[in-house]
Amino acid sequence: MSVEAKKVKSDIEIAQEAVMKPISEIANTLNLSDDEWEPYGRYKAKISLDVMKRLQKKPDGKVILVTSINPTPAGEGKSTVTVGLGQALNKIGNKTIVALREPSLGPTMGIKGGASGGGYSQVMPMEDINLHFTGDFHAITTANNALSAFIDNHIHQGNECQIDTRKIVWKRVVDLNDRALRQVVVGLGGPVQGVPREDGFNITVASEIMAILCLASDLNDLKERLSRIVVAYNYNNEPVTVKDLGVQGALTLLLKEALKPNLVQTLENTPAILHGGPFANIAHGCNSIIATKLASKLGDYVVTEAGFGADLGAEKFLNIKSRIGELKPQAVVIVATIRALKMHGGVAKENLSVENVEALRNGMENLQKHIETVQSFGLPFVVAINRFVTDTDAEIKLIHDWCDERGYDVALSDVWAKGGEGGIDLAIKLLKVLDEKENNFKPLYDTTEPIEAKIETIAKKVYGASGVEFSTKAKKQIAEFTSFGWDKLPICMAKTQYSLSDDPTKLGRPEGFTITVRELRPSIGAGFLVALTGDVMTMPGLPKKPAALNMDVDADGKAIGLF
Repeated sequence: MSVEAKKVKSDIEIAQEAVMKPISEIANTLNLSDDEWEPYGRYKAKISLDVMKRLQKKPDGKVILVTSINPTPAGEGKSTVTVGLGQALNKIGNKTIVALREPSLGPTMGIKGGASGGGYSQVMPMEDINLHFTGDFHAITTANNALSAFIDNHIHQGNECQIDTRKIVWKRVVDLNDRALRQVVVGLGGPVQGVPREDGFNITVASEIMAILCLASDLNDLKERLSRIVVAYNYNNEPVTVKDLGVQGALTLLLKEALKPNLVQTLENTPAILHGGPFANIAHGCNSIIATKLASKLGDYVVTEAGFGADLGAEKFLNIKSRIGELKPQAVVIVATIRALKMHGGVAKENLSVENVEALRNGMENLQKHIETVQSFGLPFVVAINRFVTDTDAEIKLIHDWCDERGYDVALSDVWAKGGEGGIDLAIKLLKVLDEKENNFKPLYDTTEPIEAKIETIAKKVYGASGVEFSTKAKKQIAEFTSFGWDKLPICMAKTQYSLSDDPTKLGRPEGFTITVRELRPSIGAGFLVALTGDVMTMPGLPKKPAALNMDVDADGKAIGLF
């Protein structure tokens, strides 16, 4: 029977047929006492931050990072492999917890249609997770926009901090792709309505408050980080912070429940902790430090993912999150799909389902660069071929042979179709790598280096660029940020996910290119500086035919069209 003739169930059909355990049973498998978790319905719970205090002296489990090559627009299944690998490790007798980000409604309603894994390797309840879940993103949105209201009210009520309204850098947010909100004017309608000024919206997952929530270690640290947020500059060009406005306590109050990580389960009832969701192309792309560290205390293995390719999410996990959270990842899984490698080898998107061994061979250079990036951090790795139904035996063999020739550990991952069973080969290879390969993990740069040097290190070592060009605006900002003492912070690069370069059309492994930094933005509360490159936007737009066009709900309240 041809691939086209087979009836393949959608992710949502598989999810709606699944039998979930009550969340109390999942909590019991982690030895959580009744006062250490709070139910959010039958299948979701919040975990108390007191658990970390109780387990403070317990040895950490092994943290496994899942990353990938540069993806196609629909993604390459990192979350699917993460979930499937966690299920597989449990299946062969290893106490494993999956730690993921929460999906954003922007890409869910836009291009992805859902982001909770896929096939028989999903986190559940899939409908809730892809929509409002436990309200964390709403809390972050509210806190962000409350701060905007406090800023405008402060100016309206006399502007004690002497904020220059032309230099307000804090923007409002909404967790949707809405290009019409990128640039707006607020305060119109006369003196009673406020002070007119230009403003704009970012997507919630690009908010510094999202990054802060994901990098905070506890409630006090959250408050301290919120107090350091730079919202504007005064008439003397000095930074104005949340502490200057005196609202860090109110913001912390709005976020106190959102700081607690969320407990759910996979289709095979493996415990999963979902918390936070910054994008990796415009933010740091990792779930919360609290969730990852908590999972490492509750399990022997933690399988977590970082957004997009190793040039984005993994770089930031290893240079930012691991540094701030004092994490030591033990190994990396690099997800590669035949369809994406063929695209990097020159095949058009509409022809990716057709066998093309030559294009696949040409596209392997992209995988090679991501392998080199992981090696530059001193970490052992396994290449996971995330299988799609259109992959052919000849194409799969080529990747295996290519890896074998170079001495790279590789495994076929068939977790979409087979769940944990389809990830056992990958799990065994991973355990072998953990036992036999050296781990010499070290971030790529020292934070004491100048801003330009840190950016150049990332561009040259991770992207393969020949150099970096800084706009006049960026040069001026670097000088200002250095004078403020911010030059000792790590760098968070904002860059297209589709290419190693800052040009999304340059696929494969481009050479001889320069990275252009057009602007820098301070995220002092989060603890890094954002460097914007290319045309990357902090408020995405919707495609011509959004995934939302296929979404509905039936008479029984079941979601339709999430995938």
